[in-house]
Amino acid sequence: MTLVKWNPFRELEDMSERLNRLTARTDWPVGEESLVTAEWSPLVDIQETDKEYLIKAELPEIKKDDVKVFIKDGLLTIEGERKQELEEKDKKFHRIERSYGKFMRCFNMPENTDEKSVKAEFANGLLAVHLAKSAAAKPRSIEVRVV
Repeated sequence: MTLVKWNPFRELEDMSERLNRLTARTDWPVGEESLVTAEWSPLVDIQETDKEYLIKAELPEIKKDDVKVFIKDGLLTIEGERKQELEEKDKKFHRIERSYGKFMRCFNMPENTDEKSVKAEFANGLLAVHLAKSAAAKPRSIEVRVV
């Protein structure tokens, strides 16, 4: 009989792997369409300066053509899709942990922004959306005269 040292973390890892296999994302054929069982959401940072709000979204390995940014009824929407790599003859996956599929993030536009001057840039997997503040919203100093 061989004694084996018990490692509770090994059991948790095994249980996690079994659970991941049970809930694994797969495409089930339905006619000519397929159902995607999970969606993901890119991480964003939102910054504010005196002149603008800046939303930065991480979109690694996504093409510019697969991302849309639009404004409707005071709501800024970023949507797109990260496509999953397919296994090929000479390529085998041992683990897939990153999320794939369609995504959508919506943000309420602050009242002090100018919707007509919104700009978006996309480079190196980072989408930057600039929301300029309107001139009326910028602080201004008022000279006080003594009468």
